[in-house]
Amino acid sequence: MAQNDLEARHLDTLDRDLGRFSNLELATSYVSRPLVAPGIALVFVLLAGLGALMAFGAASNGLIVSMAAIFGAYMALNIGANDVANNMGPAVGANALTMGGAIAIAAIFETAGALIAGGDVVGTISKGIIAPDSIGTQQIFIWAMLAALLSSALWVNLATWVGAPVSTTHSVVGGVMGAGIAAAGFAAVNWAMMGKIAASWVISPLLGGLIAAGFLWFIKARIIYRDDKIAAARVWVPVLIGIMAGAFSAYLALKGLKKVVDVSFGMALLIGLVMGIGCWLAMIPIIRRQSRGLENRNKSLKVLFGIPLVVSAALLSFAHGANDVANAVGPLAAIVQASQSGLIEGDVAIPFWVMLIGAFGLSFGLFLFGPKLIRMVGSQITKLNPMRAYCVSLSAALTVIVASWLGLPVSSTHIAVGAIFGVGFFREWDAERRLRKAQGMTPERPRLGPEERSRRKLVRRSHVMTIAAAWVITVPAAAALSAAVFLALSAIGG
Repeated sequence: MAQNDLEARHLDTLDRDLGRFSNLELATSYVSRPLVAPGIALVFVLLAGLGALMAFGAASNGLIVSMAAIFGAYMALNIGANDVANNMGPAVGANALTMGGAIAIAAIFETAGALIAGGDVVGTISKGIIAPDSIGTQQIFIWAMLAALLSSALWVNLATWVGAPVSTTHSVVGGVMGAGIAAAGFAAVNWAMMGKIAASWVISPLLGGLIAAGFLWFIKARIIYRDDKIAAARVWVPVLIGIMAGAFSAYLALKGLKKVVDVSFGMALLIGLVMGIGCWLAMIPIIRRQSRGLENRNKSLKVLFGIPLVVSAALLSFAHGANDVANAVGPLAAIVQASQSGLIEGDVAIPFWVMLIGAFGLSFGLFLFGPKLIRMVGSQITKLNPMRAYCVSLSAALTVIVASWLGLPVSSTHIAVGAIFGVGFFREWDAERRLRKAQGMTPERPRLGPEERSRRKLVRRSHVMTIAAAWVITVPAAAALSAAVFLALSAIGG
């Protein structure tokens, strides 16, 4: 009997110990889960540096090139984490794509855009911000590019952490400017170009918002508010898809295919016109088939906009990969060229292994860290459905075309987020207008009190202020950080 009691006590003790181990495993799993993504990112960054070291180990600047590859890989990860939200956020917010589907499509098309159509030439001093002859020696130039790369990556990382979609292009520009000022003084900066970039802080979101709101007004007036919505959709949805096809064809010709073929602005518009008309004619019978049996209500219209929205998100990702990969690897390519040949002026050819770092860094960044910004852009600013998300995606392509025609430097991030704000604020205005009309109110005698007005707001004002503040301080913050990093590197390098 005593033996049985002793065995029972041992079993109870063993059960308690196993329970503790089980709880410990659960706790360890819970604690370590947030470290998986940074761990994978760290491995990728170290592999990029190791690969560069193996390629340049015998060269005198092998360690510097390896450090630059690490910084470039880190920047590419952050661009993928932050910028992917511009392309995929609206489609995910509209429930046209799941988060997993969005990440898979973005990873494929971002990588394809970077490797197939990524710019093979980039200006040594990003976008003419700093006069090349002001930098001086090869060593100073390398420190400046390293500082620009690290500071812009740190700033984009911080913005992603606080949930603010910022322009990675502006971050790189700020980094180059800050390092240039620290190296050669304020006179080295091309202030006219900086003035254009500052103007784009206002122009990009306003253009994006106005174009998106205009298309949403058109959809509401011509389809949603009609008595027979399905009949109206059969007429206008093919037209709208044709406009989108034309806009994206011109957009890709201008921004995404520079490496494959060089086309003029007029030729890009002609390509867009031909593709738009062809797609419009092709979609007429398809939309008729899709609309058969649909109920005459707004929810049915979402079916007709779902596939165009997914295609637009994929094309935006392709163009982004082609256009913005240089932000990650441009300074790295400049460092490689300066280390190999000593040249710090003129154009820099981007080696294939450098482009690989940028392409895979974009994909890893969006896969590991992209969901946070995708959710914020897609659902936390204003509620999106396929029609509204369609307006946002179309606005992104059209605004870039208009800006190229006007010669204005614009940010794809500012355009996309501005378009979402434009859609949300238009919905607020339209809802109040319709309410006034239904209740016989006039602008002179509104019947809505302040509390009711606040309750009916469809755009989160807190996000407006956070994002606007992040946009305004991106260039000066990246510049200040870059100047500090440059001075530190110069002191360490002697």
